[in-house]
Amino acid sequence: MQHNGRDIGTFIATKEHRRFVEFANAVRKNRYIGLCYGPAGVGKTLSARRYAHWDDVEPYLQEGPHSHPSESEALVTLVKSRTIFYTPTVSETVRDMRKTLCDLIYQAEDSIDNHLNYDENFCEINKHNKDVEMLIFDEAERLSMNTIELIRDIFDRRSIGVLLIGMPGIEKRLSRLPQFYSRVGFAHHYRPLTGDELTFVLTRHWRSLGISLDNADFTDTQAVASIARITGGNFRLLHRLFTQIERIMKINELTLITDEVVDAARSALVIGVT
Repeated sequence: MQHNGRDIGTFIATKEHRRFVEFANAVRKNRYIGLCYGPAGVGKTLSARRYAHWDDVEPYLQEGPHSHPSESEALVTLVKSRTIFYTPTVSETVRDMRKTLCDLIYQAEDSIDNHLNYDENFCEINKHNKDVEMLIFDEAERLSMNTIELIRDIFDRRSIGVLLIGMPGIEKRLSRLPQFYSRVGFAHHYRPLTGDELTFVLTRHWRSLGISLDNADFTDTQAVASIARITGGNFRLLHRLFTQIERIMKINELTLITDEVVDAARSALVIGVT
């Protein structure tokens, strides 16, 4: 799986991801503004992109209309998801955001309408509006007061679900904007991996290296404890750490992940506050 040009491995449907899906469905169904916040690297963006099927939908929208919309699997996915995923640029202006969002929404709704409302002879029937049901904004810390007001205006005019994703503290910042915050109906705290779920994810990482994680083996148990201590269950940091573990094992022709291997991999990383 690719994200922003980086290989992040196979997507794992964790308990936090399932909670995110339930939360997003509630925002979409009830047409509220929702806030999702959590530390960097825990999987918020991955869950949101997965929910919107954005890795499939975004290229389709960027390429423009096709000769026959129903032939596109990405379009069928868009018809089901009805969701736009948007990452504002740094210091984005209201004008730029309005144009980009309008283009995305127009392209999405036009594609959905074409797919749903054309008969076999391509005769247009019953064209309708507001096919997009959810807007997801990642990196919400980048939003200025003016762009937040634009989002509120879109929410009011379209009666559409809106979901903002950011770091802890974003809810306190938005609480200082009463007209916007009064429209917030749900909030979701996205947490790091813990306990059995962390063990499950680590088992997948072990398997990706062609070895098995044995909870009865002291060497494996010690390595797991070290990984949990270093990463704190942070999804992104886990992937970065295992990239280094794989490199070290190949260089040294090792077949076991030991505490020493984990420490060597840790020394190759720059780990900030998570």
